[in-house]
Amino acid sequence: MDQLEGRNVVLDALERRRRRVVKIWLDERAKPGGKIDAILGLARKQKVPVERVDRNRLDRMAHGDVHNGIVARAEPLPQHSVNSLLREVRERGEDPFIVLADELAYEHNLGAILRSALGSGVHGVVVPVRRGKGLTPVVHRVAMGGAEVVPLVREGLSSAVKRCRKDGLIVIGADMGGTPYYDLDLTGPIAFVLGGESKGLSPTLKKRCDHVVSVPLAGGLESLNVSVTAAVLMFERARQLARGR
Repeated sequence: MDQLEGRNVVLDALERRRRRVVKIWLDERAKPGGKIDAILGLARKQKVPVERVDRNRLDRMAHGDVHNGIVARAEPLPQHSVNSLLREVRERGEDPFIVLADELAYEHNLGAILRSALGSGVHGVVVPVRRGKGLTPVVHRVAMGGAEVVPLVREGLSSAVKRCRKDGLIVIGADMGGTPYYDLDLTGPIAFVLGGESKGLSPTLKKRCDHVVSVPLAGGLESLNVSVTAAVLMFERARQLARGR
C-alpha cells in the first residue's frame, strides 16, 4: 500500500479515482468545511472507512513533515515501463512527450517536475531504478495531483533513451552551452533528458541526445534548479504547440 499524507493529496486520490483508497485516518479535532467535507463526502460514496484519531497518532504515522491532520492508505498506482507507456500514447493517436531525469535526490524536485508535467501535458516521467527518489509522501504533496496522473517509470535511463529513439522520439538533453531552448522546434514526439541536481547531464547521456539545449541566463547566474529547467522546457513545448510553432 502507498501512504498518502495531507488534505490535497488525499482529496486528489479520491477525486481522480485512478486507484482505490483503502482507509483514512483523520484528526479527531479537524473542523468541518472545505476540503474536509469534500474528503468525507467522497469517502462515503466510495465506501472508504474513516477513523478519527488523536493528532499525536497521525504525527507518529506520517513519513513526511506535513500531514495536515490526515493520512490515508491506497493501492499502488498502475505500473508502466517506457515501452508500455509509449505504446499506450501511440494507441491514442498522440505524439509521445516524455521527461527523463537522472539522480533526483531531493523529493521536492521530483514533486515539482511531476506537477509541471501534469500542467504541460507530459505523458510520463522516467527516473533511474536505484538512483534518486520514488513516490514518497513528500513527492505526492509537492506534486499537487501530478503524481496521481503522470506515470512515474523506474527504468535505466540509457535503455529508456534507446527505446525512445527507436520509437521515433527526438531526444533533447538540457545542459549548459547548448542551443537556446526557444530556437529549437519542440513539437512532435519528444523526450527531454535532465541531469541530476549536482552533476548535471552525464557525458554518456549527452552523447545519446539528438540535440542539447540550454536556458540562457542573465545576472551572472550559472544554472537553474533542475525542476525549474524542466518546467521551462515543458511549457515552451506547450507554447509552441499552442502557437503552431
